[in-house]
Amino acid sequence: METILLVDDETRMLDLLSLYLTPLGYKCVKHTSALDAISYLDENHADIILLDVMMPEMDGWEACREIRKHWDIPVIMLTARSEKPDIVKGLKIGADDYVTKPFDEDELIARIEAVLRRNSGKSPILSFKGLNLNMDSYDLQYNGISIPLTPKEFSLLNLFLQNRNKVFTREHLISNIWGYGVATEDRTIDSHVRNLREKLRKAGFSADDYLITVWGVGYKWLEKADS
Repeated sequence: METILLVDDETRMLDLLSLYLTPLGYKCVKHTSALDAISYLDENHADIILLDVMMPEMDGWEACREIRKHWDIPVIMLTARSEKPDIVKGLKIGADDYVTKPFDEDELIARIEAVLRRNSGKSPILSFKGLNLNMDSYDLQYNGISIPLTPKEFSLLNLFLQNRNKVFTREHLISNIWGYGVATEDRTIDSHVRNLREKLRKAGFSADDYLITVWGVGYKWLEKADS
């Protein structure tokens, strides 16, 4: 389980970030002070840091400089300031990426995953029988032809390809893709899976052989098609 250190002086923002990220399997450690977060790092490990810029005592830029003096941990800056000089400043002092508030949940998750992959040296592309799902560019191709997906369809396919032969209940898919506490019905999942299948079919991929309905339970992606 990867640990994300969340640093923001607004408790509501910390809770919102944790609500997004915990269902995806991340351990979230929350601090409302950059000084407290740095003290935490003295004794504990983190795989990535989401760091707010505008904070009292020590702002995000100063905190990022201090972190870079001692640790090689990926840092994503979070801020309501979207001016180009501020973005350049954050990147120059050692931030790995920069996300402005209010942010799109899917974009934030994609950026976290991309930074973690770059740091680990993992390939950003998931491949399966001609399908290539690029986690950095948020693009799906089949035999070189681009297949446009919505963010939720992309997240579903990513989850299936990374967990082949695993059965996902509709409830599990809702919590993984939409997050806990979201009022989403089972038929919403069915609709997204149906649309995903149709897009794959139109591109020439035999979706019905691999994206299988497990009746009364949910869905799974087969490693090998049933003969």
